[in-house]
Amino acid sequence: MKTNRSKFIAAGVFSAAWLWMAAPAFAHCDTLDGPVVTDAKTALAKKDLTPVLKWIKPDHEAELKTAFARTLVVRAQSSEARELADQFFFETLVRVHRAGEGAPYTGLKPAGTKVEPAIAAADRALESGKADALIKTVTDEAAAGIRQRFAEAIEKQKHAELNVEAGREYVAAYVEFVHYVEALDATATRPASAHEHGEAVAQPAKAAHEHNQ
Repeated sequence: MKTNRSKFIAAGVFSAAWLWMAAPAFAHCDTLDGPVVTDAKTALAKKDLTPVLKWIKPDHEAELKTAFARTLVVRAQSSEARELADQFFFETLVRVHRAGEGAPYTGLKPAGTKVEPAIAAADRALESGKADALIKTVTDEAAAGIRQRFAEAIEKQKHAELNVEAGREYVAAYVEFVHYVEALDATATRPASAHEHGEAVAQPAKAAHEHNQ
């Protein structure tokens, strides 16, 4: 039972991050030291596009192959041309990768750009082959989020019947609390193979919006 509860919270915190902090999501995929650009550097060094194809959808392959071919031609001309050509390829790859995820492209971020603790922990877990630290990070964050929203809702509930304003304050706290938990549950109960990240939280987000209207 304890294991299932941990999985529920660990999986769900990522959905909560999408719902409440949508803008930074997948931020590490558009950084110069992120996994996408790292594979792009490998592809350019080997003059082989294969290492980066996994990051894009099949319908974007033609565009990326064209960009890769042009990059190889230009980068051979000089060191200055190489730098510009590589930047062009990195930007093209990240743009089409994010398009495939349904996320906007806002430009490449510098190496060392700070990412969310849970994302950094996820990367470290894959590097080490151990998920214990990751589980602790996300479960601690999710538990803290639940406790905070629960405390606010339960406190507002005590005064909800005093007047209309107090009642509305309780409803606002209630909506915040319930939809936070709903977002956790939505991710925890969807199939593990699901990869439509934006769609995975679309319904909880839509429900929260409609509830607040």
